[in-house]
Amino acid sequence: MRILSILLWFAVLLVSCKSKQVPDGKILSSDKMQAVMWDMLQADAYTEFYLKKDSSKNIFLQNAALQKKIFSLHQISKEDFYKTYDFYSSHSSDMRILLDSISAKAERQRNKMMEKKYSSDHPAKSDPQR
Repeated sequence: MRILSILLWFAVLLVSCKSKQVPDGKILSSDKMQAVMWDMLQADAYTEFYLKKDSSKNIFLQNAALQKKIFSLHQISKEDFYKTYDFYSSHSSDMRILLDSISAKAERQRNKMMEKKYSSDHPAKSDPQR
């Protein structure tokens, strides 16, 4: 549910248009931003579907810790991410491309998982003519 709300929020941002100036400072490339956003969505899904079930865990702190690990993994700062996010949010066509790429990646991953599931459920029968 939370992922859906995030994606809807992204869609709202696609509609908004701001100035086309590149801000001072580091802006992540679209490939890097796609990878970081993918990991952020995965962390959010993990928090929502697994950690939320454990009432002893503070979901917000757990999610913040996961975000910190993601920033470290990608060797970026929180500020770099949010500055880049703001930049893409103000450029709807660039954000659309970024979100379409993430959506396509999710679809490929879903297809791969389904293919693996069904191929392991029905092992290939040996050829009786051999």
